[in-house]
Amino acid sequence: MAVFVIKADGRKQLFDKEKIIQTCLRIGASREIAEHITNKIEAKVYNGMETRKILKMIFRLLGVYRPSIKHIVDLRKALSLMRPKPDFERFIQILLSEHGYEVTPNQIIRGKCVEHEVDAVVRKNGKAYMVEVKHHYNYHTPTGLDVSRIARAVFEDITEGFALGLHNLKIDEAMIICNTKLSNHAKRYTECRGIHHIGWGSPINSDLRIMIQKKKVYPVTYIKGLNKELREKLSNAGIILLKHLVTEKLENIKRKTGIPKKNIESLAKKAQMLLMRT
Repeated sequence: MAVFVIKADGRKQLFDKEKIIQTCLRIGASREIAEHITNKIEAKVYNGMETRKILKMIFRLLGVYRPSIKHIVDLRKALSLMRPKPDFERFIQILLSEHGYEVTPNQIIRGKCVEHEVDAVVRKNGKAYMVEVKHHYNYHTPTGLDVSRIARAVFEDITEGFALGLHNLKIDEAMIICNTKLSNHAKRYTECRGIHHIGWGSPINSDLRIMIQKKKVYPVTYIKGLNKELREKLSNAGIILLKHLVTEKLENIKRKTGIPKKNIESLAKKAQMLLMRT
C-alpha cells in the first residue's frame, strides 16, 4: 500500500526509501547503517506523516551509531540560520575562494544606465562572473524568477557600460548562489539566459551542499543549540565558520565576543569534532 508523507510546504509526496538513505549518507553514515536506519523508519512511517518528523527520527537513530550527530543540525537549516548580510554573503565568498575562484567582494560597477552593487566579482578558468547571493530564512522557500531577471538586467547594463568604456571589468556571465532550490520558472530562465546557478540540489554533483562538504566550509550555525545571542556575538566578531572556532585563539574570541571562555572551549571542541567527522 502506498504511503504519502507531507512536506514542509504542505504538499504530499510518496514515501521514498532512497531519499532516507541519501539523507543518512549526507550526514555521514555508512551505506550499511543508512539502510538499517531506513528499514527502521519504513516500519514506523504512516500515511500523512510530516517529513520534519522523519528527519528527527533520522538524527535520533543516527546518534546511536555516530555520537557526534547529536551536536549538529541539518545543514540546510544551519545555512538558513545565518544572517543574509554580511554573514551568508561572506560565507559564499569564502566558499568560492576555497574552490579556486579569485574573489573580489562587494563591488560597485557602473552600468550604461546606473551604478550596481554586486555581491562579488569572481574569476576562474579565464571567465569573470558577477555574483548575486540570495538567502532565505525559510529553506523550503524556492528562489524565484525575479532574482534571475534582476541578475540578467544587471549583467546587461554592466556589459553595456563596459562597451561604452565606463568601467574596465569585462564580465562574461552572471552567477546566482542561494541556499534554497530555484523555482521551476527561475530554473528555465537561468538555463535559457545562460546564468550560472549554484543552490540546493543544483547543479547535480556540484551543488551548494557538495561544495561545502568537499572543503569542510561549515557555518558555526551547524552546531546544535547555538542560540540567537551566541550566533550574533560570534557573527559580529567575524566568526562564521567552524574553522574559525578551531583556528583562532580562544582568548581572541573571548575578547571579541564577550562569551565566557568555558563556553568558547565547548564550542571549539564541538567544532573540532564535527570537522574531524565530516
